[in-house]
Amino acid sequence: MPSAGDNMMGVKRNNRAAALRILHEEGSVSRKRLAETLGLTPAAITKIVGEMLNEKLLNEGSAVLSSSAGRREILLELNPRYGAALGVLINLRQAIVSAVWLDGTVIFSEEFTLQPKAPAEPTAGMLAGRLLALMEEHQLSRERVIGLGIAVRGICSADGRTVCDSFGALAEENFPLCQRFEELTGFPAVMSNNVRALFAAQMYLSRDRAEGAQFFLRCEYGIGASLSVDGQIWSGVTEQCAEIGHIPVIPRGGKPCSCGKSGCLETIASPAAIVEDATAILSEEKTPVLWKLRQEKGDAPLNIYDVMNAAAGGDQGASAIVDRAVSALGTALKSVIYLLDPGKIVLYGHMFEDPYYLLRLLSEMREGVDTRHAAVIERSRYNLKLENKAASLLAVRNFYERGGIRA
Repeated sequence: MPSAGDNMMGVKRNNRAAALRILHEEGSVSRKRLAETLGLTPAAITKIVGEMLNEKLLNEGSAVLSSSAGRREILLELNPRYGAALGVLINLRQAIVSAVWLDGTVIFSEEFTLQPKAPAEPTAGMLAGRLLALMEEHQLSRERVIGLGIAVRGICSADGRTVCDSFGALAEENFPLCQRFEELTGFPAVMSNNVRALFAAQMYLSRDRAEGAQFFLRCEYGIGASLSVDGQIWSGVTEQCAEIGHIPVIPRGGKPCSCGKSGCLETIASPAAIVEDATAILSEEKTPVLWKLRQEKGDAPLNIYDVMNAAAGGDQGASAIVDRAVSALGTALKSVIYLLDPGKIVLYGHMFEDPYYLLRLLSEMREGVDTRHAAVIERSRYNLKLENKAASLLAVRNFYERGGIRA
């Protein structure tokens, strides 16, 4: 049973965390408004705020006229330069190390190419070493660092310490990645799935407090998703919630998937799958526009933009492949709408920058969905801008949830 001291420390931490959340969401708040929102006495708020001002976690901002006649109240604001958070993002074929201030402003970011099934131990050692070197290059002292966030492809353990299966990004399964980075860097770390980290970063930067459900879809090399309920990301009982890319859509004879199954949505609707299918039928007869583009490229391989340009240019072979991918993804998303009734579906990835593809998907989404289901479908306002800060912001969010108390 926790002691009274533990209980009091927990109350203090929770009150500080609630205050920090409101300050982050609102931008600036008076002591009076903070006390009213949290249901605390003025004396309690004065103590909490005083501590955080002394720590320089908060700043006093401008004065505003209060409801009391002639009285002015000083607004409180978070100090974004109080500390910095480090981050490591591991995708399939790519890794990014970064650091951000508390408001998400990037201090440094560096990208690396990884081979599929990269050996976990040397990869962690290389990334940790480069992270520490960049800190020195940018004169970021260890005392300024509040923690390290790790975002990794695949399935993480419930305690956020182990990568159970990275679906081909790392060679080993059940690797204690969080612990290894703590040992290699000396900083406390938190870890999450990469797509959930991107979604969490979007909600943090947009100060999104939307009630109900939101569904975040990332379509890059593969397809991943994340679900939030009342502003909190839902991981599921086995940490595999919203694994939309691995829904089996071809019961027999489908292509093998990185997850170990075959016939998954990702093997039809992902950019990699679209390029692979187009390459398989590439010929002057079946895909004339794409064939011409291929000749103009010389030795360079086809990419997703070539396929989309060919489809938009009237290439029937390329169009058929894109339409098949759009139909499969649209069907999966319509299932999401009817199962979860989300208020919003957020689209993230290079695919959604292509007008031809985006319009085809939105058109597909209008088919077979009745007007009673009012999910807003939109491209992320931060599309392609979160990779260099999502992992670091995991550490920022964790810091605020601890009440701004260092681990």
